[in-house]
Amino acid sequence: MTAAPRNVAVVHDWLVDRAGAERVLEEILALFPDAVLYTLIDRMPAADATRLPRRATVTSWLQKLPGVERYFTRCLPLMPMAIQQLDLSGHDLVISSSHCVAKGVLVPPEALHLCYCHSPMRYAWDMQHEYLRTEGLDRGPKSWLARRMFHRLRAWDAYTANGVDHFAANSDFVRRRILKAYRREAAVIHPPVEVSPPAPGRERQGYVTVGRLMGYKNTALMVEAFRRLPDRELTVVGGGPQLEGLRRVAPANVRFTGPVCEADKQARLAAARAFVFAAVEDFGIAPVEALAAGTPVIAYARGGALDYLRHGDNAWLFAPATPEALANAIVESEAGWDSDLHQRCRISAEGFGRQRFRREFEDWVRLHWAAWQTHGPSP
Repeated sequence: MTAAPRNVAVVHDWLVDRAGAERVLEEILALFPDAVLYTLIDRMPAADATRLPRRATVTSWLQKLPGVERYFTRCLPLMPMAIQQLDLSGHDLVISSSHCVAKGVLVPPEALHLCYCHSPMRYAWDMQHEYLRTEGLDRGPKSWLARRMFHRLRAWDAYTANGVDHFAANSDFVRRRILKAYRREAAVIHPPVEVSPPAPGRERQGYVTVGRLMGYKNTALMVEAFRRLPDRELTVVGGGPQLEGLRRVAPANVRFTGPVCEADKQARLAAARAFVFAAVEDFGIAPVEALAAGTPVIAYARGGALDYLRHGDNAWLFAPATPEALANAIVESEAGWDSDLHQRCRISAEGFGRQRFRREFEDWVRLHWAAWQTHGPSP
């Protein structure tokens, strides 16, 4: 019988808020409650920190920088060095939860390293040019510095993939990214989604989108699409660095709520005619939450969301990513849905709950741990 791992380490990029990667981390730590958690910085708000069932947390020297949670993204050039200063000696199983540098941690040769990859660094790989444009870094001296930094990050990121024994991806889209960036195969294990029971039925009015307001989310595209549809309303739920700028230029039929509580968010999802989604996401948890509320999704036809969105069934897909294409899709969808739409949406979300993730992730770890104990590292 294969012996269980004695000393497990879980490595996560950073803890500053509770986003999709942190929800995955919660479930990994629930499966390995005695694991030691390693992360660059831990400045998670107290209410969210209580959700992480950790025995101990070890942080990097970046944790000592005053107020680092306000500017930690500017520390990106320092992160590869910082993550490799974490000492994982004595661990026989290392699980990295990585969307930036966590997978680059230095692992003892006798330890198995499994990486759940939310995505290779998208801003350094296939989305570099889009990121530079949205952040205003596409020309001038700052652009030259940013491009050089991303070049160095890509080289480091590709090289450190050699230290990972096996990868898992959160979608088929990310699986293909891993293959392209690292030339490595990956299992697909979809992330856990809070699939809440549907709210009591009521008349659905208006459209909704939920997410952190950052450039790659393409919220500005949605705003411009609804400028072309003055007789339809869009509610934008969430905060972020673009909130005030978008609010200033938005037409009267686009309303911004800022951050809301979970119950309010779920109520808004259940009351909307459709959820609007224009980002190229690695997976996209918010659209699944909308489906669980019986709400169809109008989405850009690219990214991890294509693992579960089906045109004309639970979604209406549009391309290219332009305000005109989105506005046309909204109008077309209103005449294209069938009568059992809301029931189909709920059914399509049922397979993404926590228990499914825990079962698949635990099976994946057990499979590779047993092989490691029997045969050692794979060539």
